[in-house]
Amino acid sequence: MAISAAARDDINRIERYFNAVRTLSARFLQISSTGEAAEGTVALKRPGRMRIDYDPPVPIVIVADGTWLIYHDHKLGQVSYLPLGSTPAGILVEDSIQLIGGGLTITAFERAAGVIRVTVTRTASPGDGSLTLVFAEKPLELRQWRVVDAQGVTTTVSLSELRTDVDLDAALFDFVDPRNVPPAFPK
Repeated sequence: MAISAAARDDINRIERYFNAVRTLSARFLQISSTGEAAEGTVALKRPGRMRIDYDPPVPIVIVADGTWLIYHDHKLGQVSYLPLGSTPAGILVEDSIQLIGGGLTITAFERAAGVIRVTVTRTASPGDGSLTLVFAEKPLELRQWRVVDAQGVTTTVSLSELRTDVDLDAALFDFVDPRNVPPAFPK
């Protein structure tokens, strides 16, 4: 995709914004192309850490621990591990985000009515899916991301109550796999 000089200026602003944000927390509303909707909280600590807690009745937590993106369904007792670098969401927690070059390819760029949208894929593995970042323009602030996974499912996450550079406990990003915890015996 050819990138105009004006788009390149916006992309540079987005890179500076993202690379200055080391932590963030927010409420979110998530809508999937499968028709499911959920709300919850998200916390992000770069590099490599993210936690998504869904509000009840959704029994799911997703944790990025620096190596893995871990999906845990409490109700089903199901735990799945995906290499963080193989997911579009892993782009959000990279230490340094470089949208032009740096392993990412911009596949779409749009600027309209105070909003900037940029869609990227991993250059080496575009089949892993894409990530669209949506920013309010003034002031520049992340408002939404949209992930299209390798199966073509689109998940849109809209943020509210966004706070950046917040203190986040490192333990928030630890995941203890309940399948590896021995049962407690009565004393």
